[in-house]
Amino acid sequence: MLLSIVVPCYNEQEVIPFFLEELYKITDKMKSYQFEIVFVNDGSTDRTLHDIKNYARTDAQIRYVSFSRNFGKESAIYAGLHKAKGDLVAVMDADLQDPPSLLPDMCHAVEAEGYDAAATRRSSRRGEPVVRSVFAKLFYKLINKMTEVEIVDGARDFRVMSRKYVNALLGMKEYNRFSKGLYSWVGFRVKWFSYENVQRAAGHTKWSFWSLFQYSIEGIAAFTTTPLVLASFVGLILCICTVLAVLFIIVRRIVFGDPVDGWASLACLITFMGGCQMFFFGIMGQYIAKMYLENKRRPIYIVDEETDETDHSAVRRF
Repeated sequence: MLLSIVVPCYNEQEVIPFFLEELYKITDKMKSYQFEIVFVNDGSTDRTLHDIKNYARTDAQIRYVSFSRNFGKESAIYAGLHKAKGDLVAVMDADLQDPPSLLPDMCHAVEAEGYDAAATRRSSRRGEPVVRSVFAKLFYKLINKMTEVEIVDGARDFRVMSRKYVNALLGMKEYNRFSKGLYSWVGFRVKWFSYENVQRAAGHTKWSFWSLFQYSIEGIAAFTTTPLVLASFVGLILCICTVLAVLFIIVRRIVFGDPVDGWASLACLITFMGGCQMFFFGIMGQYIAKMYLENKRRPIYIVDEETDETDHSAVRRF
């Protein structure tokens, strides 16, 4: 049985040697499998592509796809799934935060136990900045209250999938991708494996707090319209409050005359209403932007070069 291991890479030159060393320790013990390692170079600016090419020349198991620029991890995952040929397909990061030692049990769950996918989640966030951990937990609670599918807290992209599961993911060709949500949306039987948080083997994370925040907004906008419903509901409440305030002003005018005080509270009310309007316009703008990008029908990624299928030692340029 062929197991394809998809590895998205963006500026990972420091960690790739450690990753392959640890991966080979595990794959050498999995005698019943054949392997292909599909590196997806997501527009790296360091020596990542150069090093991957060198490994590919000496190891026939290694293939690679290199993008014309940085398209993001979601596009890299999609490209890797598209290029993978295996009966089983694994997705894992090169930084060794996804322990290769879990691969045998995960493959057994899919091949022998009847599951369609084996997925991983972190049982703790030990070692992460406190602020990031707090906002991550808040995000999972928020999105699970908004969506019909469950997105598991601490879920990783590290998983082993059957060909049926992979084909279902490839059938969703949307430009704005949120893989954690797509994994849940396709359904099927999934077995979860938990493990303690692992620090990077080398190099630095490419995910800043701001990029993670943007990613969370992408996820919410991609899998629920609840923010639009919430905006409508809050707008209705504010309209009711406005009507009550107008009635209060009319009664006060009749009973007490026309006092001139209250300008400060009026200014605060106008500022508050203006802020709400801008906030709700921002929510609508997110959804309109998604529609705009989807309607352009641009490719999810563009390949610059990849391993030649007919001659593994050659390079196919586009």
